[in-house]
Amino acid sequence: MSWFVLVLSGVLEAVWATALGRSDGLTRPVPTATFVVALVLSMVGLGYAMRTLPVGTSYAVWVGIGATLTVVVAMATGTESFSVLKALLLTGLVGCIVGLKLVH
Repeated sequence: MSWFVLVLSGVLEAVWATALGRSDGLTRPVPTATFVVALVLSMVGLGYAMRTLPVGTSYAVWVGIGATLTVVVAMATGTESFSVLKALLLTGLVGCIVGLKLVH
């Protein structure tokens, strides 16, 4: 259950990071509210997962999932350019995340 919550929290990290970018310095109400709610839920989930998973592994997986999804969303929406090199590097990052799960 902790791994499921951790992955969900990583997804929520991408949600709050994207919402923060769209909030225009926390001045737009809907992206700001999305940022706050997703941030709180993401942190609660990370804290829950850290009750049974190692702190370093939990944090690395959480950040890796959030960072990867944030870049993928940015590329999909056109706010960040796509390149094969970026795709390969993100694939490597996902591979490292999976590797951390496998060695736990």
